[in-house]
Amino acid sequence: MLVGRTWRVVAQSASRKPLQIASRSMSSEADKARAAAEPKPNELTIFDKIINKEIPANIIFENDKVLAFRDISPQAPTHVLVIPKVRAGLTRLIRAEESHKEILGELLYTASVVARNENLEDGYRIVINDGKNGCQSVYHLHLHIIGGRPLGWPPG
Repeated sequence: MLVGRTWRVVAQSASRKPLQIASRSMSSEADKARAAAEPKPNELTIFDKIINKEIPANIIFENDKVLAFRDISPQAPTHVLVIPKVRAGLTRLIRAEESHKEILGELLYTASVVARNENLEDGYRIVINDGKNGCQSVYHLHLHIIGGRPLGWPPG
């Protein structure tokens, strides 16, 4: 069902690649991802500023390791981000090392806690946008918990 979305066709390239179809909201997310750059090791991201309470966020879960808050541009009735409080080089999932296994598990467990608290028993999706082609716009690893309505397939 395509309620509330305006669709457009992106022109076919000279190499005759297949047409790509994208919604406006997806296009703007892709634009943000293309414009984003990985931060330098000590450079703060917007998520670091949320963790440090320098900028406001609608926080719905917090413990000593992770923070969960509502997305400011929700793509579904429930759209929550779950982030590690310490980045520790984990800007992208592809950069994960063995030392990150514990926090990766904590992120997924927190997603299940948030989903229960948000009454998503009928189902939800966990998304990790990784890198420019994955539409990652903030280089601080984070999970999107998306639910509250039937979700389509394929997602991209």
